Amino acid sequence: MHLHAAWRYAVLLGAAAPLAYYVFASVAAWRFFRRKRSRELPEFTPPVSVLKAVRGVDFATFENYSSFCLQDYPEYEVLFAVNDADDAAVPVIRRLMAAFPRRSIRLLVDGENAGANRKVNKLALMTKEARHEIVVLSDGDVRVGVNYLREVVAPFAAKNIGAVTSFYAGVTQKNLGAELEAIGAASDFFAGVLVAEWMEGLKFALGASIATTKTWLAKIGGFEGFADMLADDYELGRRIAKAGGDVLLSREIIWTMYPAQTPRGFWDHQVRWARTVRLCRPRSYVGLIFTHGLFWAMAAFFVSPNRAVGIFYVAAYVVMRLVMAWLVGVWGVRDKTVRQKLWLIPLRDAVNFVVWLAGMFGNRVRWGGVEYRVNHGRMSRPAERSHAPGKITAPAAR
Repeated sequence: MHLHAAWRYAVLLGAAAPLAYYVFASVAAWRFFRRKRSRELPEFTPPVSVLKAVRGVDFATFENYSSFCLQDYPEYEVLFAVNDADDAAVPVIRRLMAAFPRRSIRLLVDGENAGANRKVNKLALMTKEARHEIVVLSDGDVRVGVNYLREVVAPFAAKNIGAVTSFYAGVTQKNLGAELEAIGAASDFFAGVLVAEWMEGLKFALGASIATTKTWLAKIGGFEGFADMLADDYELGRRIAKAGGDVLLSREIIWTMYPAQTPRGFWDHQVRWARTVRLCRPRSYVGLIFTHGLFWAMAAFFVSPNRAVGIFYVAAYVVMRLVMAWLVGVWGVRDKTVRQKLWLIPLRDAVNFVVWLAGMFGNRVRWGGVEYRVNHGRMSRPAERSHAPGKITAPAAR
């Protein structure tokens, strides 16, 4: 009986950890967004090269690409890179060139095979071709507002800034998997980012948008130095921070697309994210068990000495988890999916716990339809045909 009681109180104590985390993350969100929104940025607008490593298209590709051509910014160029000239994105980029003839847009095809991560190979190629010192990386499924470049470039007026990265709100198709992904990112993953930023400063970057400079890239050995790494965005931010550069979170919120997907596609994507986190930060990944509030609330409910205590834990989970989701995802990131689908959060948390368990095992991930083996964060190189580098260039704006 004594041992049984000890286990009961251990579970009840453990169930308090996620609740404390929710409070801490909520305060971190309030602190960050209140401070950022009241800050005046310097007027600093040097020329910029926007680098977009793309593959395929989604339900809003042209609109996403167009948003980078509508910037309220004095001088910049946009570079795209694809794996081969048959990529479905190429006709969309040609259409973009025709729609914005005065904008400097270039298309590069493939690049040196520096490693298994083909996205990083394309970024290395575009960096060499970029005309300007400041480079802004963004994924193909990203959409931005007209002040995006002004916001992410202005912090570089300070010499110690190594990278500026951004949160992203979701634009989802009507699909449960897409909605669960968007809710997970905006209401949970970003909460962890804000806690890390408050506790120790940011030591990584978020892949949807990263602004940096050629000088900082040279200091860390360029993209070629981590062309085999699975988590290239994390690695880029980590190496810049290790080299002495500050990594900042921008107040500028961008958008990323969440297309409809099959259950298998949703599962593969979620497990890849989970294993990526585990393989990059194994101790932190294990520690995530104390952020799974639904699991702990249900465990506390079943071991509680009386019904009132069990109900308290479940109610506390629901209230505090939704408060954190609202502060981070709705008030902070302004994600419409979180605001409209707040009731899906318990379901998302249940799925996420299963994904976390799956992420504890195995070192294989599926990315772009290809299965990779990952050891110490590095992907084994798949067998694939090589392509000769080349480029297609639109007339530069005069």
